[in-house]
Amino acid sequence: MKADFDIASKHYDENFTFSNIGKAQRHLVFKHLDPLIRTTEKFSILELNCGTGEDAIELANSGHSVLATDISDGMIAIAKAKTHSKDLKFKIQDINAITKTSFDRKFDLIFSNFGGMNCLSRKQLDTFLKTSIDLLNPKGKLVMVLMPKHCLWEYLYFLLKGDLKKAKRRSTTEAVLVNVDGNLVETWYYNPEDIVSLTQSIYAAKIIKPVGVTIPPSYLERSFLAKTPFLNLFVKIDHIITGSFWAKYADHFLIQLIKK
Repeated sequence: MKADFDIASKHYDENFTFSNIGKAQRHLVFKHLDPLIRTTEKFSILELNCGTGEDAIELANSGHSVLATDISDGMIAIAKAKTHSKDLKFKIQDINAITKTSFDRKFDLIFSNFGGMNCLSRKQLDTFLKTSIDLLNPKGKLVMVLMPKHCLWEYLYFLLKGDLKKAKRRSTTEAVLVNVDGNLVETWYYNPEDIVSLTQSIYAAKIIKPVGVTIPPSYLERSFLAKTPFLNLFVKIDHIITGSFWAKYADHFLIQLIKK
């Protein structure tokens, strides 16, 4: 997996971060995140699967102290090369190697965006979630953006192409091989209720929001759907359709958990 994302890092910003769809989905994530981070209080934040550092830079620019981690040397190298606050540090870190003593401080917020957690099997995810509670301060929060099992856009897109197998590929508990810049990466999909079930003894679920009900998945960036005025219309609709019901039908969903 590390090597796969080292390769992907070379074109990640071009293919996603600065793409029309990538920017639209990130804006939506921060719309849901803003009530938590737009505060005069300075939080200690741990970001997992930080990629090329765009979210970490935004979090640090909001006045917080951020430690951003990723398993990929390539992703971290690109992130470090960007202009960023002195309150932002980057570190190469395998999420599966994290223990309660991995860091020299505890955090007010742990954040992972855009499906990083979907690279974990259910067992690995369960292990991390149990460990995460020891990384947080009292009433600390865990915010994750994951890919659910029933993306409406993905189902419609592949169905129209006559590929029923791909249309239904997310609807499984098994690993799915997903193409990431020519490399097949094992990916697991989770609905909001799966996360709630895994965490209900240690976390309380506060917010569940869809991210990309009508904003399409990033692999449609080169289609007319990512162009104006279509994407602008999808963005407006996504800013209206924010009920938790839609979370499992979007490209991603955001879940905010509070330490009990």
